[in-house]
Amino acid sequence: MTIAPERVEETVAPRPSTTGRARFVLILGGLSAFGPLSIDMYLPALPQMAGELRAADATVQLTLSAFIIGLAIGQLILGPLSDAIGRRKPLVAGLALYMVGSILCAIAPTAELLIAARGVQAFGAAAGIVIARATVRDLYSGTAMTKFFSLLMLVNGLAPILAPIVGGQILNWTSWRGVFVCLTVFGAILLAVVFFLLPEPLPEERRTPARFGSVLRKYGSLLRDRAFLGYALASGLMFGSLFAYISGSSFALQGVYGLSPQAYSLVFGLNGIGIVAVGQLNGRIVGRFPERKLLTVGLVIAAVAGFGVLAATVLDLGLIGLLIPLFILVSSIGMVAPNASSLALAEQARSAGSASALLGVLQFVVGGLATPLVGLGGPGTAVPMGIVMAAFGVLALLAFGTMTRSSGASVASASLVAQEA
Repeated sequence: MTIAPERVEETVAPRPSTTGRARFVLILGGLSAFGPLSIDMYLPALPQMAGELRAADATVQLTLSAFIIGLAIGQLILGPLSDAIGRRKPLVAGLALYMVGSILCAIAPTAELLIAARGVQAFGAAAGIVIARATVRDLYSGTAMTKFFSLLMLVNGLAPILAPIVGGQILNWTSWRGVFVCLTVFGAILLAVVFFLLPEPLPEERRTPARFGSVLRKYGSLLRDRAFLGYALASGLMFGSLFAYISGSSFALQGVYGLSPQAYSLVFGLNGIGIVAVGQLNGRIVGRFPERKLLTVGLVIAAVAGFGVLAATVLDLGLIGLLIPLFILVSSIGMVAPNASSLALAEQARSAGSASALLGVLQFVVGGLATPLVGLGGPGTAVPMGIVMAAFGVLALLAFGTMTRSSGASVASASLVAQEA
């Protein structure tokens, strides 16, 4: 079953029914949440896993590395494949593979087999992440696409923030294996929903061959596209700042500032609500302001807030002095992510899968690089977290400002035409 995407020019927004739009938001939001849920839900169980599997902490931590590597490879392969054969087939196959990988994780008798199972799980999860973003580009363009990306923040904006909390609650009544059982159920539900409720968004006439040489040329072309790379790096570096917060805030806020686990969970949840709220604000105002201007505002706010986090940790400005800029920085993701994704994919209608793959790979690779940097100073200081968050926020702004400058005029003109129409 194939449905034609809403063939619209950049100046005309599609008008799906309210029910259909809500369905797409829930399905694509759930698919986008695979990565953060699969990464963060089991983090509270790492010590328990090391003890039960009789493995060193460093060995168990390789399960995270294996997942990030599998996620990157999976996106790079499945993105172009979905451009060639459509979105549904690789998505259904990926979800089935994710379930198999999750089951293997739940029954793994050794750390080595768990690492291998995580790679399988990650390859399947990559299908959900990369195809969800490409599907948005199939169905929408221009401001309508940005609005839809903002709507997705309702579903997946909270995932990387709340996943560790959910994982911790699961551990209250079961072992770490129960976390992977829950992920298996999550994958099964999404597989059923996709199979019965998600029609094919990419018609045959818009598909492109997936020969090895053409795929390499496509990736090479994207990497030489300064505007695309600038938007992708801005998004990826901001996610690096978010990963630094996720991996370092527990030690900083509880170990250094003395928050109880309950108070820390409250702070974590409030910051997640900030992401969602700013995402919805972005969706409401994007028609009145160009995406590029909103992205600039979001990145500037994030960079300034990053310096605020750094100043609070270095100058010991107290808990409130840290929480305020931390909330502002984390919330700015709700403005940066939808606008950066929309602008990066705007000119990639015929290679949305490949472009989506590079966007996703950059996010998780940069996030993977940021995570270990937070712990360099040891458990008794929050300064490394402040340094990493500030540095990645500034780098995101610089990447955007220097690499997309030449495209600013054309993007602004397109946005102006859209507003006038």
